[in-house]
Amino acid sequence: MADAPVLGRVLSAMVTPMHADGSLDLESAASLATHLVEQGHDGLVVSGTTGESPTTSAAEKEALLRAVVEAVGGQAVVVAGAGSNDTAKSIESVRAAAAAGADAVLAVTPYYNKPPQAGLVAHFLALAGASDLPVMVYDIPGRAGISIARDTYLRIAEHDRIVAVKDARADLWFASQIMTATGLAWYSGDDSLDLAHFVNGATGFVGVTSQVSPAAYRRLADAVVQGRWDDARAVHRSLHTIVDAVMHVTQGAIMAKAALAQQGRIAGATVRLPLVPADEGQLEVLRAALTTVSG
Repeated sequence: MADAPVLGRVLSAMVTPMHADGSLDLESAASLATHLVEQGHDGLVVSGTTGESPTTSAAEKEALLRAVVEAVGGQAVVVAGAGSNDTAKSIESVRAAAAAGADAVLAVTPYYNKPPQAGLVAHFLALAGASDLPVMVYDIPGRAGISIARDTYLRIAEHDRIVAVKDARADLWFASQIMTATGLAWYSGDDSLDLAHFVNGATGFVGVTSQVSPAAYRRLADAVVQGRWDDARAVHRSLHTIVDAVMHVTQGAIMAKAALAQQGRIAGATVRLPLVPADEGQLEVLRAALTTVSG
């Protein structure tokens, strides 16, 4: 296992901090990015789903990306969410990300319109050809409504710039098969399966809870790299309560923002509709879970 993979090993899909009126809080975004890097992150994903990308404009995405690049560029890999269910708009997003200083792009499987596998191949290859940036493909059938098939992976892996996969399909056997067949760098996209993906040969993870407990997730990755599996299991088990609170109570972006606001890492927990803030019962669960966070 390489100590310094090209897209990093410990990454978070950052929330997008917002002021009470719903406008972007770029100061909090830069501060959060800096904190995560100081706590051991070697990569950040900006404007992923956790960053509320469906409800931010292209101009806002660019401003957010530039703020994060200015804060931590050169210290961590900055990956820009650039995928959508419209290939032409996704190409524009890839080019905008490259111009704004991103190190790589995250390309989600086109959602809702359910293209055939041939359409997925054409879509991902078009995005890979839109810039010189490496591409991390995001396979998340629970949101997209479709999965990326084995033959599709084999075809897109032939492109030099398609280098990695964020896996949120919860199928470790399939992941093992595709890693073996393609050599793509594999990233867990499911907080509850990070350790299992590491055991399976994954390079790293793109987490949500990892921005709430960054030091612990760095310890987890370091223990794996160094072959200290008992220590890795101990860290993994220490994260059960906070992962459940962030990921399994309501929507992850809502709870991650609420947690970061509780910690004072961002100024507020504002989200944009159709997301709604955590209610008092959800916050009570979260506050209890935060007492278990060791860093």
